[in-house]
This record gives sequence, C-alpha cells and structure tokens, in this order.
Amino acid sequence: MEKLKGAVLLGQSGGPTSVINASAAGVFLAALDSEYVTDVFGAVHGVKGILNEEFYDMRKEDRAELERLKNTPSSSIGSVRYKLADPAKDDTDYKRLLEVFKKYNIRYFFYNGGNDSMDTANKINEFFKNSGYDCRIMGVPKTIDNDLNGTDHSPGFASAAKYIATTFMELFHDATVYDTKQVTIVEVMGRNAGWLTAAAALAQAKGQGPDLIFLPEQPFDLEFFNKRVEEVVNAKGKAIVAISEGVQTKDGKYIPELFKDLHTDSFGHAQLGGTAQVLAEEIGGKLNVKVRAIEFSLMQRSAAHLASKVDVEEAFNAGKLAVEAAINGESGKMVGFKRISSKPYVMEYVLLPLSLAANHERKVPLEWILPNNEGLTQDFVDYALPLIQGDCKAELEDGLPRFAKLKKVRVAKR
Repeated sequence: MEKLKGAVLLGQSGGPTSVINASAAGVFLAALDSEYVTDVFGAVHGVKGILNEEFYDMRKEDRAELERLKNTPSSSIGSVRYKLADPAKDDTDYKRLLEVFKKYNIRYFFYNGGNDSMDTANKINEFFKNSGYDCRIMGVPKTIDNDLNGTDHSPGFASAAKYIATTFMELFHDATVYDTKQVTIVEVMGRNAGWLTAAAALAQAKGQGPDLIFLPEQPFDLEFFNKRVEEVVNAKGKAIVAISEGVQTKDGKYIPELFKDLHTDSFGHAQLGGTAQVLAEEIGGKLNVKVRAIEFSLMQRSAAHLASKVDVEEAFNAGKLAVEAAINGESGKMVGFKRISSKPYVMEYVLLPLSLAANHERKVPLEWILPNNEGLTQDFVDYALPLIQGDCKAELEDGLPRFAKLKKVRVAKR
C-alpha cells in the first residue's frame, strides 16, 4: 500500500492516567522519526481543540522533554469530554473536522482514550472514508477502568491498581492500630466495571487488605452491606471495606443518588463520588462506632510515583506501534494486548477494529468474585499481578519528581 505523506495529529480524551503521556511520547517520537511525516501536532483539549483549530507544534519541543513524558502523569496536551453527534443526524462537527484536516494536510490521526474516545475515532474514520479523504485513524487505548472491549487490559489500569493495592496495605496498618472498634470505607473509581476496586484484592492476598470488596458487577443491597460490616466488626473489632463509586442497587440507583440528585457529563454519565461518605454516615449511626470515609479520587489516576514498569512500557509501545501501523497502511484500528501466558507473563500487541472497543464495556467476570463480598479469586490475582511489576518513575530533582516541561508552542492558524 502506498505510504501517505502528511501531518500527524494526536488528541487525548477522557480521564487522565499516570501513563497516558507515555503513549503520547510513543506517538510523538515515532512521528518525529518518520520520513513520511511532515508535521507533528498535538490537539489542545482533544477533538474540541481540532474543531477550534488549536494545535501545539510538537516539532518545537526538546526531545529530552518528550522522553520525560513517559513518567509524567495526566494529559500533557489537555483532555476533553466531548461527544460527537450521530453523523446521520448532525454532521456539522464532522464537516468542520474534515475542513481542518484538509487545511493542515493531516493524514494521520491518533486518539488516545477509552470507550467513548474509540467511538469518536471510529465515527471520524467512517465519515472521512465516506467523504473520500485519505487519512489513517488509529486508537491508542487508555483507561484506568480497564473496561475496553477486545483487549486483555488497558494502559493506565496497572499503575492505578498498583497504587490502590499499595495504599490499602498502608491503610491496613493505620486502620488497625487502635484497640477501639472502627470501620474504614474506601471508595475507588469505577463506574460500571470493578477492575480497579478489585485491585484491593492484591493487598488482601498479602494479608493487609480490606475485609469486604463491593463491585458494580453485582447489585448493591444496603441492608446486606450493613449486616456484613457488622459481622466483621463483631468478629475482628475492625472492618475495612473497598467499594466502587459505581455500585448500584437492583433498581439501578447509585448510592449517593439515594440521597440526592446527580449531575451528568456531556456523555450522559452520572458524575459520581460520595459513596463512601454516605455509607460511613449510615453505618456509623447503626453501629455507633468510629467510621472513616476515604475517597482515593484523582490520586489513583495521577500517582506516577507508583507507576508499573510494565504499564509504562506497554503504554509507550502502544503509541509507537500505532504510528508504525498507520504509516504501513492500517486505519480504523486500536492497538490492543493479547495475553499468551501469565506465568511467565507473555503478551503480544494486536490491532483491533475500533468498532469492537467503541462503547462496549468489559467487566470483571462474575466467577472471579467470591461469595458474600469476601474478595476476588486467585484467578484475578494471577491476572493482575504480572501487570503491576517493576518500578518506573521520574528522576528526582531536589528530592521531587522532574516531570516534562513542554513549551506548548501554538501553531499559527491558516
């Protein structure tokens, strides 16, 4: 297939992770090294930046700083939550995107994100193809939720899982130090899939984790929750609970929703948070014990100081391989991971149709969840443990991490 010559554009979308910039580094560095690439742009706040014709000129960046992106958390060029309409109903945005791509001769587009981002990339790919514009469009996976369909795991999950397991081990020692009864409820991110909350089972496997784990894969029953916590407190004097922010009742209500209305984002997703606090107030009143509510919140997705080496390397390679595949003629695909074995850990990179990942959520298998919310099976531990291996973090400067410092030179509008 004939190789295209033109500009590369990368956009980042959705919630950040501690390794999303590693994927960006893979894209930028591979693009800068390619003879087929005329310009390398970073979209300012994802697809919205493209619509507004706002780009960073990545050729103006120092290569050493781009290398440092591998160990710099969050989205270096800015993320966004912007939902494109169904083009059959409203193609306004798509026509504008096509106009901008033609104006800057963008022939390679990489979208770095999760389910919704893969849906966006897929829609743009189909519209451009139907419009006769030759542009290679690739998805670069990212999500701490680990819910992307078709791939064994997603970049960002492993480092967040390592943070969660480590922090639960540390919390265990603090939450069990006094001789008084105490309940500690820890809220972990995860809307519909409980992979991140399940990572608490890695701490549990070391004997220093939660007593109970509640995932959104199973309906949440408040009475059963109260009963199980009381049983653990009566037996141990202490109870540590890991719970996903996205657990729902059998009627489909999130826990905070039982007490207040929830706001939604541009994709129609409820803006969660507060599950631990609500339950802490509930259980504290019933058991008359000291209760602490802890929400990991943004820390679990920005903790680059606990990044997994496996995660960083795979995220970087996903970006690099996406560029190489696009230059070799691939389009409409997402870089995915196929596990060959867990012991030893062997994985191969594969290309999956964007449509496979778009808007399809992969959840924790029910057979991996132990009865009575006691935790996860050894199958989950065997699945997750290889992903969190190794240490890979920013060099220290004055005792603090030296993250990438980009110049962020804007491209003049044409």
